Amino acid sequence: MISLWNRSLQKKASDLHGDTWKIETDQTILENSHAPNWHQYISGSFADFRCSLCRRTWGSSRVQVMFHFHLNGASRQGTIKLRCYKQECRTCKEAEWEDPNFPVENIDVMVERLVKNIRKKCYKENLGEGNGFSVFNGRSDGPHESAHCEACRRGICNQAS
Repeated sequence: MISLWNRSLQKKASDLHGDTWKIETDQTILENSHAPNWHQYISGSFADFRCSLCRRTWGSSRVQVMFHFHLNGASRQGTIKLRCYKQECRTCKEAEWEDPNFPVENIDVMVERLVKNIRKKCYKENLGEGNGFSVFNGRSDGPHESAHCEACRRGICNQAS
């Protein structure tokens, strides 16, 4: 999964002042707990899920992704920590937290938004006030069941952009 995120990042961030950026997963990062000189960005998108117990599949229109990012100016290396919030099956009693499966098009849009955030926070670029909306080419519909959503339980679903 991380290779899709990094592939999209390389396409979208090829002109970030000659610096090299990479994405790594980190399921331990928490909202508003980033270290000094790190920035946080939360985005959301549609994703599919599959229960590892009963094999049931479902889609959710509001799956949250948290990014913590930092640029080491001396080495010209940027690091992005990625946390995808999980959901659990509504039919299994002992449901496990399942990882989302995002359409490639939706990953591209979230990475595009992330790169804009990096430009503003790490490079102090003035990108204007634009409307901030991106059009998804992938599927974006589907219910969202807050009772089975890790991000809702943590109280961050309403922070998505």
